Amino acid sequence: MKDKKAICISASNMMGSQDRSTSYRICQIISKWMAKKRISCQILDLREYIFSPCTGCGGCYKKKRCAHDADFNHIYEEMTKADYIFFVSPHYAPIPAKLCALLEKMEQITFIHWWRDHTYQSELCGTLAGLISHGGGDERALKSYKEMVNDTISNALDTVQMRTVPFSSEWNTGISLPVERVLDKKGIFPVQEYDWRKIEEEVRKYVEIIVQTSKSLYAIC
Repeated sequence: MKDKKAICISASNMMGSQDRSTSYRICQIISKWMAKKRISCQILDLREYIFSPCTGCGGCYKKKRCAHDADFNHIYEEMTKADYIFFVSPHYAPIPAKLCALLEKMEQITFIHWWRDHTYQSELCGTLAGLISHGGGDERALKSYKEMVNDTISNALDTVQMRTVPFSSEWNTGISLPVERVLDKKGIFPVQEYDWRKIEEEVRKYVEIIVQTSKSLYAIC
């Protein structure tokens, strides 16, 4: 049996935060708990990549890769090798631009092949996904984060035949994490502080659920 592999995508656009980015720190927590399961986890920080927008040129039909975007192709290639893919995304408008571009190209590759052959199965077919959103709101904002971030990403993943693993019947598209407090310090941006012990426990529970979920439960491939 081959060793299992996870990919964790940090979708934050905030360049100034570097490895203190909330999305990136959550990915590090996921990686730690996956390691305890003896599952390797590669973190892909979207701030390190530059994507070109999809123009509908059709160049991806032949090779199932973008004809103009090496950075997208690198990430997509890594995703096709993974058993689990985590998406950690802040709430923007509603999701970060690079994550939107990534999902757009994934959908385009799948769609144009499915359109010619309705039995087509994407290279990501049945791959299990974990979704974690966060933002500057407290517990009261979590339902809106679910609707705007988690549900949006999950709908896109469904199009490429991936399967989002639910956290519970209520949180059927992953989890959302609240901010502990927002401080007004020097600078133009507010400073968001999180309860990292609470976040780590929520992430641990979700990782447990995902690892214990059999791909066969969602099999369409």
